[in-house]
Amino acid sequence: MPAYRTINNQNSSSKSADSNVLSVSQLNRLARQLLEDHFPNVLVQGEISNFAQPASGHWYLTLKDQAGQVRCAMFRNRNMFVRFKPKDGVQVVVKAKLSLYEGRGDYQLLVDTMEEAGAGALRQAFEQLYQKLLVQGLFDAAIKKPLPALPRHVAVITSPTGAAIRDVISVFRRRFPATALTIMPVSVQGQQAAGEMIRALVTVNQRQGCLHDVDTILLTRGGGSLEDLWCYNDEALAHAIHASVLPVVSAVGHEVDFTIADFVADARAATPSAAAELLSPHQDAYRTRLVSLAARQVNFINSTIQAALRELAATARRLRHPGRRLQEQAQRLDMLELRLTRAVQRQRLQTSQQLAVMQKRLLLQSPDRLLAGQRRLVAALLQRLMQAMRNGLKDRRLALGSHGHALNAVSPLATLARGYSITTDASGHVLTGFGQIRPGATIFTRMAEGSIESAVVATHDDSQTAAP
Repeated sequence: MPAYRTINNQNSSSKSADSNVLSVSQLNRLARQLLEDHFPNVLVQGEISNFAQPASGHWYLTLKDQAGQVRCAMFRNRNMFVRFKPKDGVQVVVKAKLSLYEGRGDYQLLVDTMEEAGAGALRQAFEQLYQKLLVQGLFDAAIKKPLPALPRHVAVITSPTGAAIRDVISVFRRRFPATALTIMPVSVQGQQAAGEMIRALVTVNQRQGCLHDVDTILLTRGGGSLEDLWCYNDEALAHAIHASVLPVVSAVGHEVDFTIADFVADARAATPSAAAELLSPHQDAYRTRLVSLAARQVNFINSTIQAALRELAATARRLRHPGRRLQEQAQRLDMLELRLTRAVQRQRLQTSQQLAVMQKRLLLQSPDRLLAGQRRLVAALLQRLMQAMRNGLKDRRLALGSHGHALNAVSPLATLARGYSITTDASGHVLTGFGQIRPGATIFTRMAEGSIESAVVATHDDSQTAAP
């Protein structure tokens, strides 16, 4: 911050007094620095008066209200972004820096931006609606419908008396007059405008009557202030554009003007004329293309005919008289018949030779001869079998005699013949011990000549009466 300087009115040396004296330019410079440092950014609302625009392109005006006024300057590099034409009597809001024009010592505002009074609220509402529709997906590029390559019938939703429709008709007439245009008259500003445009969109999408072949919708109007274009920022209109089955082109205002309708539409053009050029291919380009296609078609037909003629000539050279073809076929048939006869004879000879060989082999393998040999073999085997049976019988007889002698040696009968006997109980068990017999029991004694049945009267244990 610059230091404040004061003038000392008391008596002092002339040298001291001279050092505290300020020139007018120095004072103005200090005042300007003080204002700019303390008020670098202010918002001021007022009414424009004394508006002037010299050849330099800068704007000079006065902002006033009921109780005061302030001079303003807005340089060319800033006023080029203002969207309306300022004039006396218009209420505006400016964003500016407080300064002082040193040449005159005039206190002034150096304006950075300027909007019509009320435009700030509209822009805030615009931003809020934009963010809302952005979240809902109405601006997604993926859902944009493609425009037809050559629109045949365009429904233009606009004012029938505005400059926009005249520009659109002029461009279509100049570039491609074959395109049909149907004007859907609506208001393009005011409270009723959005509703009228929504009804027009619904009517066109029904495609009834003269609108049955409409393939594109153009929503357009000329330039204007933010308030004039505000109907194109209507939320219901945005949803109607999004719901349209037909592709919608938006061309509202000038190149610097953007509305919600521009973002929702399937395509946006900077001006009505630009939209008409977007939807109307230049007839000279189509004429050139048609001439080129016609030339290509003629060349293709000529080349096709020449190729067919060459193929016909080649086919004619290959074509022969049917009689000659029949002669060749008859000659070939005779050759095949001769080959068949020789083949049959050769096959018959080979079969006869094979049959003779088979007969010789059959005689060598005659059943009578084989049967005689088998009979001799059976007789020899039978003789060998009889001899083996006799030898085996003899050997078994000798073995049986030997086993009989051995068995007789251990037979109980032989023991009985030597005077011994065998005693059994009533069950037939041989009694081998003294303890197996009880008085009163019935026993049987087997001897060589017969057996004796006895009843035991008493038993005596000889081992206890024997001498020690």
